[in-house]
Amino acid sequence: MPRVARISADEKRELLPLFIGDEKVSGVVKVDVQGRPLVMLGIKVELVGQIELGYDRGNPHQFTPIAIKELEPAGTINENKNYPFDFGNFVKEYETYHGSNVTLRYFVRVTVTRQYVSDIVVVRDFAVQNISTQPDVNTSIKMEVGIEDCLHIEFEYNKSKFDLEGVVIGKIFFLLVRIKIKHMEIVIIKRESTGTGAEAFHENDNLAKFEIMDGAPVRGESIPVRLFLAPYKLTPTMKAVHMLFSVKYFLNLVLVDEEDRRYFKQQEITLYRKRPMPTTGSE
Repeated sequence: MPRVARISADEKRELLPLFIGDEKVSGVVKVDVQGRPLVMLGIKVELVGQIELGYDRGNPHQFTPIAIKELEPAGTINENKNYPFDFGNFVKEYETYHGSNVTLRYFVRVTVTRQYVSDIVVVRDFAVQNISTQPDVNTSIKMEVGIEDCLHIEFEYNKSKFDLEGVVIGKIFFLLVRIKIKHMEIVIIKRESTGTGAEAFHENDNLAKFEIMDGAPVRGESIPVRLFLAPYKLTPTMKAVHMLFSVKYFLNLVLVDEEDRRYFKQQEITLYRKRPMPTTGSE
């Protein structure tokens, strides 16, 4: 039984066949003539990878050469037929992605070409995930946040690169506290960027808020941080995909005082996929 991935876009969910890394894409095209001869000029199956941008709808960008296999020459089909196909050498460089303003998709398109009537075209999407190895270098993050003579804190995260099911572990150190802090939280931000230069468009999405302190800290206090990433809808970091879009993630440390003034410090992190996401019908 094939793996099946749950893909979400605009709160809609769709179950798609899932292929990992360089796994070959194969299947069967089933032609049902429904008891009548099918006169046609040929049948072909294509495998396509393309990027669709929200500001340029109707003009998809193909990021891989279209793989084409001819299944049947011109003629007449008098009975139901099955046509196996195999795209074993098709390169799937990028992961499937459904964002706010961009979609990266793979699909198989079957076309029955006819002479005097419209062609029969059937499209079926599938999902791709690419597994990464653990980074050889994964340095910790150490930063300071300060307001002169009012607030001085240091925070540290144990590393800067995390797998999608990993845990952010760190500590917050209060070196100077002269303002009345009400609470402190960490926000996971996804930044989706499309376009380049003056036409670049960035959209931030706050995926999660995690409160790590409630109440006023004192000088010398240390607050532990332990944030599990698995419950949230995250993807691997994607940079300059086909020079059309990027997806980056940030941890935003936010302090709120009793007058609801907000102080924050943002730090970019890198996310990668260590294993396939949970699937339905896994082998």
